[in-house]
Amino acid sequence: MSPRRRGGRAPATRRPPARRRNRRPVRAGRPVGRRQRADDRLTGLLVAAVFAVTLVVAVVDWLLAHWWILIVTGVLAALAGCAWLFHKKRQAQWEAVRTQGLRYDLARLDALHHSRFEEAVRDLMRRDGCPDAVRVGGGGDLGADVKATDPYGRHWVIQCKHRRNGLAGSAVGTPDLQILNGTARQVHGADVAVIVTNGRVTAPALTFAEQQRLHVVDRHTLALWAAGARPLWELLRAVPPPRRPTTLS
Repeated sequence: MSPRRRGGRAPATRRPPARRRNRRPVRAGRPVGRRQRADDRLTGLLVAAVFAVTLVVAVVDWLLAHWWILIVTGVLAALAGCAWLFHKKRQAQWEAVRTQGLRYDLARLDALHHSRFEEAVRDLMRRDGCPDAVRVGGGGDLGADVKATDPYGRHWVIQCKHRRNGLAGSAVGTPDLQILNGTARQVHGADVAVIVTNGRVTAPALTFAEQQRLHVVDRHTLALWAAGARPLWELLRAVPPPRRPTTLS
């Protein structure tokens, strides 16, 4: 017989506690929220597309109903285009007249600012048949103030040295030509490297220029060129031969 407790009652049998399963909370809100945002974006795009199509259809219907507006708009656009072309043509004609008659005397060149002097050299190259002549002088120009291509296909790189006092100003020396010699061909691809000044050039600089196949336009040569006597390539000696045959060659 099983033992009894006092009072005549049998002791109660204890059951082991049931194991609880650790269930992680399902974060259903996150994927549902992303899906909802994607659906909202898609809905917004569809609404915008429908609105755009509706607007285009409405505009087309309105233009078809008012067809004369299309005709008037086309005529006005054509007139505006013709006026623009006429203006550009007249501007080109006046520029050609101006450059063909361009002349400078030394007193006028002496009075120019150095940047205006560079522009004058550019304009003289254009006058002589180099429509692509451009002024590139300024900080970081690497020794090139004016670039141009002559009618014979030769690429010119010109460095300008303006002296306000003309012959009384400081002379252009060898260091100036060394800068041109170091960048004109290697950096700018020059066929003809030129230094132009309204002042003096030292004898050592002229010797260096001859040794390095550089061309010097001194005050005397500049006066002839600016007066319109001949193109610059006809005033300089030992200019490289033409790159391509032209009507001028």
